[in-house]
Amino acid sequence: MKDLIREGKVRHFGLSEAGARTIRRAHAVQPVTALQSEYSLWWREPEEEILPTLAELGIGFVPFSPLGKGFLTGAISETTTFDSTDFRNIVPRFTPEARKANQAVVDLIGEIATRKQATRAQIALAWVLAQKPWIVPIPGTCAT
Repeated sequence: MKDLIREGKVRHFGLSEAGARTIRRAHAVQPVTALQSEYSLWWREPEEEILPTLAELGIGFVPFSPLGKGFLTGAISETTTFDSTDFRNIVPRFTPEARKANQAVVDLIGEIATRKQATRAQIALAWVLAQKPWIVPIPGTCAT
């Protein structure tokens, strides 16, 4: 990789789920074009350190799971059961207790969606898109 960078053959370079220190170290060697990491109304951790670092260095952000792995759409409730192979079975935010506690967020998104004549998914995506002009989410799908 270093040889390709030295020869100028790497034009765009991205990272996935890197911390601020790693982003800075990589950017010092080769300008980082974009970072991919989770970000949504439900998972806002990147606001603490990652987004300020990206803004400072002029790096784009490609958040995955902007729909909260399906939760923000209202398709999942505390009584939803996942297939035994579904990764959400091991994610603490997806325990029945956590889903019940976070239902108020989904309900609020639903109220806003009704006022705007939109879906919960559209509101959740609009929120992510409204944060910064250099944020472009990947709205993937998640089976429920």
